[in-house]
Amino acid sequence: MFTLKSIYFYFLAIYVNLIKIFKKIYFTTNYYNRSLISKIPQQFYFHPNPFLLSSITNYKKYSFKISEIDQITFWNQNNNKKQEKELHEFLWLNLIDRKNDGKSIQKIIKSWIYRNSKFKSIVWENSVLSKRVISWILNVDIILNSGTFDFKRSFFESIISQINHLKKNIKFEDELLIKVEIMTALILSGLVFKEYEDNFDFGIKELEKFVKGVFDDQGFPLTRNPNDLIFFLKYLILCKECINDAQKYIPEFLEDIINKNLTCVKNIVTPSYQVPLFNGGTEENLEKFDKFLNELKYKSADKRKMVGGIYVIKNKDNLLFFDVGEPPEKIFSKTYQSGPLSFEYYHSKKKIITNCGYGSNFSSKTKLLSRLTSAHSTLTLDDTSVTSFEKSELINKTFGTSIKNKFKISDLDFVENIEEMSLVASHNGYEKKFGCIHKRKISINKESNELVGVDNLIKKEDGKPIKFALRFHLYPGLTAIKTMSGNSVLIRLTKNRSLLFFVKDEKVLLEKSIFLGGNKILTNTCITISGILVNKNKTIHWEIKKRIE
Repeated sequence: MFTLKSIYFYFLAIYVNLIKIFKKIYFTTNYYNRSLISKIPQQFYFHPNPFLLSSITNYKKYSFKISEIDQITFWNQNNNKKQEKELHEFLWLNLIDRKNDGKSIQKIIKSWIYRNSKFKSIVWENSVLSKRVISWILNVDIILNSGTFDFKRSFFESIISQINHLKKNIKFEDELLIKVEIMTALILSGLVFKEYEDNFDFGIKELEKFVKGVFDDQGFPLTRNPNDLIFFLKYLILCKECINDAQKYIPEFLEDIINKNLTCVKNIVTPSYQVPLFNGGTEENLEKFDKFLNELKYKSADKRKMVGGIYVIKNKDNLLFFDVGEPPEKIFSKTYQSGPLSFEYYHSKKKIITNCGYGSNFSSKTKLLSRLTSAHSTLTLDDTSVTSFEKSELINKTFGTSIKNKFKISDLDFVENIEEMSLVASHNGYEKKFGCIHKRKISINKESNELVGVDNLIKKEDGKPIKFALRFHLYPGLTAIKTMSGNSVLIRLTKNRSLLFFVKDEKVLLEKSIFLGGNKILTNTCITISGILVNKNKTIHWEIKKRIE
């Protein structure tokens, strides 16, 4: 059913896309290219430390044998779009043999400038261009070492034109991650080129506005996406360290947000150096980044129970991440996943209960499926997602798939005593459609180390019967065996270690599920408790405990 609002956004999307088309045409004109030409720097004011780039260089292995490839072959490799972008980002400069590949690099960059001096769709995309400028600046020692006068001049002309393009277009960039990349490139350009010091002031002012508008009071992104937290921190630290190397004053807001980010990271990173899978989070090994932080002596001693709407409960071998946050504002909801009161559970540093993950590299349809409530370890009613999402392909492509409805979290309460620690919360996401409140309490017994859960389905009024399903998605690789009683499942950890999932007065099912958290489609098992909610409240008791063998 079309509403006036949806019709408005549909035609707005058409308008925005037409503007984008006309802009791309304009960017290819001689007039625009002449506008990018300005004063050519004579030298770099200082050479930043290329080590600082290692935190955003995430290639698993070195794949560019520079000294064995001529410049023509290098750019004519038969690559897919992702690989093509990686080539043109030049982040691979940090992975080459810096002692022996200098001359080859100059030939490759010279050929790049010859082929790409004017706007091209992929090559001059804001994200690709920003990373390239950043990489060129941080690898200037190898790029310009023993370079000829002509090469240096063409290099300076090219990098300044690209920087000018970014400065002209930053106001049109709505993607938060890309905006940070642009601001970083501008800040660095203002540090290394005396002729463009105003870029530093401009970039810092833009960054300060960004920080005030994108992070909550604790320093967690308003997107509620843990991966965004890591991404932003990497670029903020890059800016800070380069400012410090240039012996300039580090803005107070930058120090403050980095410290807050570090506290959030400390509290949310899992024992396997990953982030929990909420709201767009995907599995990314952060061990290398942790070493990077240690190398630069970045530490945070603060401990918090909750960051980004995710409550963290730890006792002995048990670790619990519990989503008790509300949906973000529409502009921050592009990767939000509808999993209120879902949780992820670790035992002895091994993940047991998981959410299905976002799968950022998959199709829009697959990502949309991953955002539904059923893809989370929580309750669904009548196979309906708590939060619905925009379905128009045109609108989604233009503005991102944002949420269409919100809910409130209430009754949030954490209690810790001698016997246990417990967290309780409720959400009203099903109240309007089904007249039902979901209230969940999860406790950890300090003595037995058992995880105990109570899910209450509270009907506000009589109505038709409603199907309910409580899902507990198991992490891929775990073997689950349903017991003869029908109300418990044996979760095999190793040959001699198991956990027992037990539910009181209910039957359990083992269903197939999919896991997208590692950006691969993996099969896994889901423990499901299902039934019919009639005209009365429903309480479901479950627990996870060690099994003695």
